[in-house]
Amino acid sequence: MKKALITGITGQDGSYLAELLLGKGYEVHGIVRRTSSIERARLTHLSQYKDNEPARLILHYGELADSGNLIHILYQVQPDEIYNLAGQSSVRVSFEMPEYTSESNGVAVVRLLEAIVRSGLAGKTRFYQASSSEMFGRVRDLPITEVTPFNPRSPYAAAKVFAHNMAGYYREAFGLHACCGILFNHESPQRGETFVTRKITLAAGRIKHGLQTKLKLGDLSPKRDWGYAPEYVEGMWRMLQADKPDDYVIATNESHSVQEFVQEAFSEVGLDWAQHVEHDQRQVRTMELDEVRGSPEKMRVQLGWEPKVKFHALIRIMMEHDLKLAAADADGGAKS
Repeated sequence: MKKALITGITGQDGSYLAELLLGKGYEVHGIVRRTSSIERARLTHLSQYKDNEPARLILHYGELADSGNLIHILYQVQPDEIYNLAGQSSVRVSFEMPEYTSESNGVAVVRLLEAIVRSGLAGKTRFYQASSSEMFGRVRDLPITEVTPFNPRSPYAAAKVFAHNMAGYYREAFGLHACCGILFNHESPQRGETFVTRKITLAAGRIKHGLQTKLKLGDLSPKRDWGYAPEYVEGMWRMLQADKPDDYVIATNESHSVQEFVQEAFSEVGLDWAQHVEHDQRQVRTMELDEVRGSPEKMRVQLGWEPKVKFHALIRIMMEHDLKLAAADADGGAKS
């Protein structure tokens, strides 16, 4: 039985990855902070893996800020694969908290890489680093590929570039089987409620059921390459199964504006978005990127991965989920 260790297991990607690996027969270990208990709702559906068999989902209290704790966990678990999905995940917040973002998304990754070396696992384990399309910033040519130069335009992106480069350094210097997945925007019903896509689908459902009337958003013009998170975590797994470590873009090679996302989501529930959406200047991001679109060609050719759920199907999946949530809230309010 293979063992995998996931940091950030309580997040969207971490929960989907845990589900995927458990389904493949892995023993899955996750590092969680004591303050993250409220977020563990994403893992409740995995309790089936604790019934009538030895537990295959095991959580460890830990922090990427504590190198001694990391080394202890690595010694204890002896993982075959490590997926680093932890860190501060908001680009907007990174402008307000650049130092914290640099620590959690940059320096913390070096701490984990160093713990792998110091625990003697560099030649035994395979390591995945969650890189980001934000690293490219504004580009001249689309679609973006693995050879497009980095041009970070936020503290979040700069920290991700640093971590990406350090993973490459540990690959070359210590022979670590380290892969970086450069994931473009990927969404799902598990997406955090502060992210614009989930904010839109939640609001559309709630407006449909009379629980709210307006949705405030910032700039609607930026275009993004949106994919489906469960498919993207499969791409992570495929990277670590390859004989040689490398870096890969995971994307759909389609771009759609935030306004298109709003229109599609509200259309799914029979509403005119223009009657409900208001502009909020406070939500406009500093140094916004106009368009982001990536090519998954290398993933397709080398690893046999390509996206199946595209823009319209993705929104339909999210709206079905959030309509049910809104209906339950409305029914609960009526009963009370």
